Amino acid sequence: MRRALDFSEGLQRQLNRAALALTVVGTLCLIAILLVVTAGIVMRYLFNTPLLGVNEIVQLTAVGLVMSALPYCTAKGDHVAVDVFDSMLGRWGRFLGDILSRVISALVLGLLCRRAALKALDALEWGDATNMLKMPIWPFYAILSVGAGLCALVFAVQLLVLILRGAD
Repeated sequence: MRRALDFSEGLQRQLNRAALALTVVGTLCLIAILLVVTAGIVMRYLFNTPLLGVNEIVQLTAVGLVMSALPYCTAKGDHVAVDVFDSMLGRWGRFLGDILSRVISALVLGLLCRRAALKALDALEWGDATNMLKMPIWPFYAILSVGAGLCALVFAVQLLVLILRGAD
């Protein structure tokens, strides 16, 4: 039992590293959004020449930002948590709630990962692009798929660690 717990905690550390590496993509997305919005504002108000497609860039890049940061946030436990019923549920109720929330989250994110991967392949095959700038959209589906998949894995490993540790 102890060896299984050590293995799952080691796996959790590896996933945390992968999630941290994915946040580099999120950081680049945030920097890109800041630069594009700043350029749009400067061009519009200083030179009276608005940049076309700023909204497209920001919307798609925001998908990359959120989905690449989600696994790290999940691994660190930084999601918003509401503990209104914790005292009423007791130790075992909280334990079962933690298990149920991780199972549901991993399943939903796993489905999202699969659908986004299929959509990325479809968009790549058909050359789907945005209307105004003709930016290919498959990379954004791919980021969504990778982020959701890694987040689902983080939840699955957290579930394993939680079960191995018990309701302590």
